[in-house]
Amino acid sequence: MGRLTAIVLGSAAGGGFPQWNCRCPVCRLAWEGDRRVLPRTQTSVAASADLKSWTLLNAAPELRSQIGAVQALQPSGATRASPIAAVVLTGAEIDQTAGLLSLRERQPFTLFATAETLGHVAGNPMFDALAPDVVSRRAVALGEAFELPGGIAATLFAVPGKAPLYLEGDNPVTDAETSANVGVELRVGASRLAFVPGCASVSPAVRARLAESDVILFDATLFTDDEMIRTGTGVKTGRRMGHMPIDGADGSLAALAELAARRIYIHINNTNPILVAGSPERQRVEAAGWQVAEDGMEIVV
Repeated sequence: MGRLTAIVLGSAAGGGFPQWNCRCPVCRLAWEGDRRVLPRTQTSVAASADLKSWTLLNAAPELRSQIGAVQALQPSGATRASPIAAVVLTGAEIDQTAGLLSLRERQPFTLFATAETLGHVAGNPMFDALAPDVVSRRAVALGEAFELPGGIAATLFAVPGKAPLYLEGDNPVTDAETSANVGVELRVGASRLAFVPGCASVSPAVRARLAESDVILFDATLFTDDEMIRTGTGVKTGRRMGHMPIDGADGSLAALAELAARRIYIHINNTNPILVAGSPERQRVEAAGWQVAEDGMEIVV
């Protein structure tokens, strides 16, 4: 049995970094070519246990360019072939699903998600471009163990969060534990990796799950809850968007401080100062034992 290998295809939150229409203090550094910041595409991860069959965790809008940047995901051998054998969705947000449209050229793979998320995908006729005779859709219940190609065992688990933005309505519940927003646990032998790109709070159940992991890829959307308000880039707090902040007594830095796992922040908003190498915020998370994900980062568990 091989080891679990994960490649970070994209590490930014929705909009990528720098965001196309933004000159916040952090994006400005990127537009001006400051070497302390690296461009990042929207969050997706590729995982494999045999380095032959690969599973994507979410399908970011930039998926086509992400494949182009990672040789392991590129076609080889037959005229039409791809090592991408499965996609697992943690929700139905645009930045989690739009990349599926880059996989529409009649290539067989299996799409795994909760029934609720698959229902949202099915409700958008644009995704009918994924031909049902070659792309199978499998609904997975929370807590149900299922097998991914190449020898990876997986489980979806509820994470406090909310429905996709385009479905949330006027008074959304932003921290419900439902099948609309989930984490993914991958296992190869005794090794475990947890992928949680969106989390409104660390519930006891989530913390217990993460405590069993060897590697955690965790939501780092905002450093402070009011970050977008302070920078003039939005009117919502992080928690209103379904994302807990890194900082603060009830932030992820404090909530996950005692875990022994390798901890990596991912899904980083363009306003987040941890994107800047050497910044006080970056130094704080690194001093606490966290890494900051970059596109192309390879993780072997």
